[in-house]
Amino acid sequence: MDDTVTSKPSSSFAKPRSRTTPKNDKEATGIVRVAAVQMASGPNVPANLAEAGRLIELAVTAGAKLVVLPENFAIMGLKETDKVAVREHPGKGPIQKFLAAQAKKHAIWLVGGSVPLECDDARKVYNACLVYDDKGKQVARYDKIHLFGLDLGNEHYREEETIKAGDAVVVLDSPFGRIGLSICYDLRFPELYRAMGEVDIILVPAAFTATTGKAHFETLIRARAIENLAYVIAPAQGGYHVSGRETHGDTMIVDPWGNVLDRLPRGSGVVIAGINRAYQTSLRNSLPALKHRSLQCTNRCMRVQTLNKA
Repeated sequence: MDDTVTSKPSSSFAKPRSRTTPKNDKEATGIVRVAAVQMASGPNVPANLAEAGRLIELAVTAGAKLVVLPENFAIMGLKETDKVAVREHPGKGPIQKFLAAQAKKHAIWLVGGSVPLECDDARKVYNACLVYDDKGKQVARYDKIHLFGLDLGNEHYREEETIKAGDAVVVLDSPFGRIGLSICYDLRFPELYRAMGEVDIILVPAAFTATTGKAHFETLIRARAIENLAYVIAPAQGGYHVSGRETHGDTMIVDPWGNVLDRLPRGSGVVIAGINRAYQTSLRNSLPALKHRSLQCTNRCMRVQTLNKA
């Protein structure tokens, strides 16, 4: 697949084509273009950063003001312990320096889908989603809470062997709306998103396996959008990796009604769509499901961290 930016006319953001979608009575205003980057990262960090930089530039050229990179964008090692070898101290290291520099250079909000950061166990890392504002300042960090495990045929994964789980739900205010952070396997746990409260955008950087992704990725992404009446930006790893692993891809951006605005099945590239807050408000007024909730998330193990933009 080539590396051209995929996009749709702006009118498709304001007027969804589905006949079952409520009409937006007002002309679309304040539409902000956002981008999800798809990669097939390898074990070489500098090479991955170079590829990420190329794709970020494509997204910026297409007008994106918020760009989200996939999980493990900087390293998909030959073995799971490779990410431990390149883990960084918070606020220091080439991966974090790259993210800050790219955000500042392009004057965009940039999300590093996940970065391996130090924890108190020398054998493990935090799998951290880092958010940078348009000045290159880190404004949020979310450590992946749910750690993937799978025993299916010849596929065996045990993320808990190299990753330490986070314990905080993270939401932040941004110029694009209130954003909730999550990573990959978190997608299977809707209580996480309920714990976020009312958010406008949900981020799900991912590296789904080909097997589980084919079965469930789109269904889960669209479900999270529908039940939260939120935009979902889901950048993914998509292709074959040097280690022999195959990831599902299918990077997509989904609107609050569950419509897939744009997607990329496989290979490196950029998906572009528009965030239309007026349309989202109209949907929430027409179907106030978030106000009809009668059961509250009471998981005492979770704490919610809210970050307000200065």
